[in-house]
Amino acid sequence: MKCPYCKADNDRVVDSRASADGFAIRRRRECLGCRRRYTTYERLEESPLRVVKKDGSREPFDRRKILAGLMKACEKRPISMDTLEEIVNRIEHQVGEQFEREVPSKFIGRLVMRELRRVDQVAYVRFASVYRDFKDVTEFVDEIRPMLKSSEKAGTKKKPSS
Repeated sequence: MKCPYCKADNDRVVDSRASADGFAIRRRRECLGCRRRYTTYERLEESPLRVVKKDGSREPFDRRKILAGLMKACEKRPISMDTLEEIVNRIEHQVGEQFEREVPSKFIGRLVMRELRRVDQVAYVRFASVYRDFKDVTEFVDEIRPMLKSSEKAGTKKKPSS
């Protein structure tokens, strides 16, 4: 493994443990050239999963794209990066369990929407508006209406002040 700092190809493993999701090994390494430490992750090499897009095209599954979409939907919302990473891990795990070679992008989109709905309703509506390609405000209202009804049933609707 080449050192990311000095590019020397001489290091030693200081610590090795399973990552939080259990699908990778996290290794702390020390460069024997510059003595700096860095972290590497080792994952099982699998046959690449491909995403089938709406237009029928296919591209490699990329968890970073899911994370980027989540980050955009959650911009300026009180949601930690750890929470977003956990969401991506759950989605990646579900996709890996249910599909071997190809997964429809619609399936991934539905998983993202389900996760966002639990975490933050504003982020959910933001993501839904792009994912479902809303054309006008009535489509927003149609998406929000069920959430309003469920919050009224739960007694969380704010009463006007007198």
